[in-house]
Parts: sequence; structure tokens; C-alpha cells
Amino acid sequence: MTREFHAPFIAVEGAIGVGKTSLAQKLSRKYDYHLLNEIVDENPFLSKFYEDIDEWSFQTEMFFLCNRFKQLEDLYTTHLQKGYPVVSDYHIFKNHLFARQTLKEAHLEKYERIYHILTNDLPRPNVIVYLHASLDTLLQRIQKRGRDMEQSIDPAYLAQLSHDYDQLMRDHQRVYPEIPVISISGDELDFVENEQDFERITDQLEEALTKKQNLL
Repeated sequence: MTREFHAPFIAVEGAIGVGKTSLAQKLSRKYDYHLLNEIVDENPFLSKFYEDIDEWSFQTEMFFLCNRFKQLEDLYTTHLQKGYPVVSDYHIFKNHLFARQTLKEAHLEKYERIYHILTNDLPRPNVIVYLHASLDTLLQRIQKRGRDMEQSIDPAYLAQLSHDYDQLMRDHQRVYPEIPVISISGDELDFVENEQDFERITDQLEEALTKKQNLL
């Protein structure tokens, strides 16, 4: 059972390097929404994870799960419950995707039990903006932003992650048809440099939010 709220809660999702944070920041500035950023650089296991996924995946995923749980718990109390709108550059459902991809079976079973307990009543976004792009585009953007820990990412891992995100979004639309998913191609739209491309996204977003509001 999720917690009830009526404030707009937009989640921007997609694979590593696709531009989630850049888009969330622009949406936050345009609409004056509270911005919720995922915790990445603070994860003490992440650089080791990129170097040796098998060895460090469980520690990495548990850190992300616990921190994102705390963020969303606080977000509900300080913003959504009080009617303050929010845009986030992630949602916690992504954690299950990463865990299924990286964890060994014994660790995955333990992780899933904890995941379902923690996320059962967390607030879900009422609109998701899903960014996707080709592997070449993702690799170019990762190289351009220059995070040292990301430079050792295996392209095969990134390609599988993109594929899994596509499947996740299809599954999400089937399980939660009441939550619209706006799909945006990062290969076709440059919402950072091109204001018209950004407006194409906001037009779709405003239409989705209006429809949601009319159903309340």
C-alpha cells in the first residue's frame, strides 16, 4: 500500500549517462519544484564495483537501497504530504533492476526480501520521464562528464543495462497503468542545448500531469 498524496511527483529515469540529472535540474528550475538527486558519489563501494562487479555488487546495491529508502521517506514527510511538488532524477524501483543484473542468486534472494519490505509503502511518482539512448551516445556522455569511477564501465554492462531498462519500463506500464511513462530519445533530442527540444518534453509532461489531475 503506497502513501497517498496529490502533489506532482515526477521521476526522470534511464541508464547511466543518459542525462537524468540534467533534465531533472532543468525541470526543477522551470517549474520551481523541489529537486531530489540520487546519491551516487557518496557510495564508498561504487568505484570498486565498476572494477569488480562480482566482488562488490551486494555492498553497492545495499548502500543505494538504504540511502534511497531514507530519501523517499523524508521526501514524503517534508514535501509530498504537504502538497509540495517534486522532481527526482531517479526512483527506487531502479534498484531492483540493478540488483537483478549484478547480484548472484544467493545475494539476490536476501536483497529482494529487504527490498520489498522497505519499498512496500514508499511514494511512487505520478509521472515518469524515461530517457533512452544508443550505446555510443551513452559512452560519449560518460566520457564527456569525466567521472573517474565511470571510465572503467564495461560497454557490455552498459548495453545490457539499457536493454533491461527498456524491459523495466514495459513491465512498469503493465503493472502500473495509472502512472504514465513519457519516453524520450536522447539520440534525437538535445534538451540541454536546444530549448525547443526541452519544450517538446515539457509539453508532453504538462499534458500528462493535467490528465492525472483531472482524474483526482
